[in-house]
Amino acid sequence: MTADSPNGLRTHVNCWTMQSADQLDADGSQISTSSFKPDGWYEVRTPSTVLAALVDAGEYPNPYFGKNLNTIPKQRFAQCWWYRSEFDLTETQPTDTTLLEFDGINYAANIWLNGRRIANAKQVRGAFRRFRFDISPWVQASGNSLAVQVLPPRPGDFSTGFVDWNPPPPDRNMGLFRPVRLHHCKGVSIENPFVQTDLDTETFSRVDLTVSAELCNHSDTALTGMLAGSIGSIAFERKVTLAAGQRKAITFTSAEHNALLLDHPRLWWPHDLGESSLYELQLTFSVDEQRADACRLRFGIRHIEDYFNEGGHRGFRINGKEILIRAGGWTDDMLLADTAETLEAQLQYVRHMNLNCIRLEGIWGKDHTLYDLCDAYGILMMVGWSCHWEHEEWLGKPVHERFGGITDAQDIELIAKSWLDQLLWLRHHPSIFVWTVGSDKVPHPDLERRYNQTFDRYDRTRPYLASTGGVGSEQAIINSEEVVSDISGPTGVKMLGPYAYTPPVYWYEDTKRGGAYGFNTETGPGAQVPVLDSLKKMLPADELWPRSDDWHFHCGLAEFSNLDRYSQALERRYGPVNTLAQFAYRAQVLNYELARPMFEAFRVNKGKATGVVQWMLNAAWPKMYWQLYDWYLMPTGAFYGAKKACLPCQLIYDYASRSVFLVNDTQQVHTHLSANIRLWDMQASALLSHRLDINARPDSVQALMTLPELPGMSPMYFVDLRLFGPDGVHMATNFYWLSTQPDLLDYAAKVEPWEYYTPSKQFADFTALNALLPCTVEVQHELKRENNNTRLTVDLKNTGAGIAFAIELQVTDVHTGAAIRPIFWEDNYLCLLPRESQTLTSTFSEATSGIRLEVQGWNIEKAEFLI
Repeated sequence: MTADSPNGLRTHVNCWTMQSADQLDADGSQISTSSFKPDGWYEVRTPSTVLAALVDAGEYPNPYFGKNLNTIPKQRFAQCWWYRSEFDLTETQPTDTTLLEFDGINYAANIWLNGRRIANAKQVRGAFRRFRFDISPWVQASGNSLAVQVLPPRPGDFSTGFVDWNPPPPDRNMGLFRPVRLHHCKGVSIENPFVQTDLDTETFSRVDLTVSAELCNHSDTALTGMLAGSIGSIAFERKVTLAAGQRKAITFTSAEHNALLLDHPRLWWPHDLGESSLYELQLTFSVDEQRADACRLRFGIRHIEDYFNEGGHRGFRINGKEILIRAGGWTDDMLLADTAETLEAQLQYVRHMNLNCIRLEGIWGKDHTLYDLCDAYGILMMVGWSCHWEHEEWLGKPVHERFGGITDAQDIELIAKSWLDQLLWLRHHPSIFVWTVGSDKVPHPDLERRYNQTFDRYDRTRPYLASTGGVGSEQAIINSEEVVSDISGPTGVKMLGPYAYTPPVYWYEDTKRGGAYGFNTETGPGAQVPVLDSLKKMLPADELWPRSDDWHFHCGLAEFSNLDRYSQALERRYGPVNTLAQFAYRAQVLNYELARPMFEAFRVNKGKATGVVQWMLNAAWPKMYWQLYDWYLMPTGAFYGAKKACLPCQLIYDYASRSVFLVNDTQQVHTHLSANIRLWDMQASALLSHRLDINARPDSVQALMTLPELPGMSPMYFVDLRLFGPDGVHMATNFYWLSTQPDLLDYAAKVEPWEYYTPSKQFADFTALNALLPCTVEVQHELKRENNNTRLTVDLKNTGAGIAFAIELQVTDVHTGAAIRPIFWEDNYLCLLPRESQTLTSTFSEATSGIRLEVQGWNIEKAEFLI
């Protein structure tokens, strides 16, 4: 929740009209008057970029489809655009002081109110600056006209950016992309409230709270008043005198207010470790017993610290507990058009996959919604700048080899102020556990000193990383050196990829690059093609098959602009592909197979490994690369592979050592467990069956057994791992398909120009799957609607004599044929042994009068069931 004021003291200016400068003969002094008529202007609700508003107006329909994005003329956004709004003051709003606040303008602006320019583009510059203007002398009770002339970002400007993840939007996200507010107060405003929590790290049963805020007197006379605060039943206050125009920092400590030393607080935990408890701070400043201003914010009580393991790799502790970061890389929508609903669905997906973190490469979000949801859902956040300011091809001007594009005094001043603005905007969110002030490179020493001054003064509650590049970045590999800050030294994290096709064994056997050791801040097996329904949504029918250049347009950029590595691996591993439907289905099997071992390997190596960030979690637009679910919020096979890998208590197969591990990430002791370890051949005959009675300590990893080499095995075989609790209660299943022809990687190869890809010398051979015995799966289903949710229960029974392989379940709308999403299946792409049954549930919120359940598998004919 943003720092906000009750009873209408802060009101959002949402309703605007918008027009390009080349359509106007008037200037700001005319446009910002009530006599000006914005005839023919576009209506827009902010926050909104210019292009997002034009898309909403129907000017450019569906820029996400096919190559429509290329039809939008970039030159249209090389000029200024005007935003104009009219507003009245209400009788309940104080009129002594009215402040106009901007949380984000991309990239610069001239601002006019009622015929007067109140700020120019030299003052208002920088996408990540926040601005506030006292407009009290010029605001009227009614008939106010506000006009903002937005100047677009130019090459070399430090704007938003998507690097090589997807094409840049033609307008480069220019516009009022974050909220605009009127802040009403009686002479004095409350600014930058914060609660610093100092948790007793011996017992974690006592916390020392320090409450701070700044008071600003906007009047031309001295004012004396009472600043009063509360946190639940805790109350505190202080009499404050402010000189005319004075800004004063006020701090409440436990030395003066014993109640701020709190026993047995409710702690904020990541969702996999405990409750994500939140408190609310309320502050009011009153003069002569009349309220001048008020605000409130939510915060959490937690202690964050970093540490270095024996290998010199950085890890993190939350409330004294070492935590393995299991994350995905976040991106906002390409037009910054996310809604509260799409954000909530995505963070529900994060929890559903058992991930505990998202990494924002870039400070995303058009308001606080994303951060509020992470606070509420217990999802950790890595927040900081993006690497697109560090490379000439993305920034648009020459950059320094070590320090990127921010090196001269003017740029350092702009970005230091930008960082301060963002830190003050976000610091009260407990979900943010680390600031990342550099991505691939480190900040210039002068800039990092400025960052440290900001941290020392405004936020000592969390560590920072000078770079997420650490011991690995493109430049580091070329020069065989670490990325080391002159100010803070080695970061202790790594960014060594891979970013392209990577077989399962890599994560276990690699010890020099992206394998399961240390903290890999971005990595993944590369392309992750979406399901058939999404492919049909994003590509024209005549471009769907065979694959065309439209497919490449929806890949990444530069070295990631095609599916060559991915399609080669798919066909070498699983055999030739003949149809679109076959390609889309088999792609999900490959996605699952490649995503699961990455997370599993980091879990098995917990301690030596401290964190992994799948590159990426989501998509800025419909694409083929780097996503666990797609832009349409449809899970890929990688989604379910990650979910399976990260089950809190799970049996895991190590592809390199052929060993089976029990991983317990919970804080509970699990006793009287039973692990069933079985091997099956292609005909579903048992090759091995082994049962172990075991216990699992909290937060533990233990090796159970190494699978023996069995003579005479078929070219393929299956490893079936089942974990049972006391009284035989099923806890987890993990099912692997393996080849007697192993994956072999060429670690000595030099791949130019991209260094983060290890080519294969030999691919595992799963083509025998095409000779699996055909199976029939009986399906029963039950649908229940509870409040706003729909719950679908599906009973599956394999009646065949073979293994029913990679069963995919999808739910579609009968009327539109479209897949229903977001959707939360317990499991998907599952395998059933002969005569085995399994019950699955899915939940979704869409209420429709007709639902179709679609079930298919590798050796199962597709079946549809009307519900």
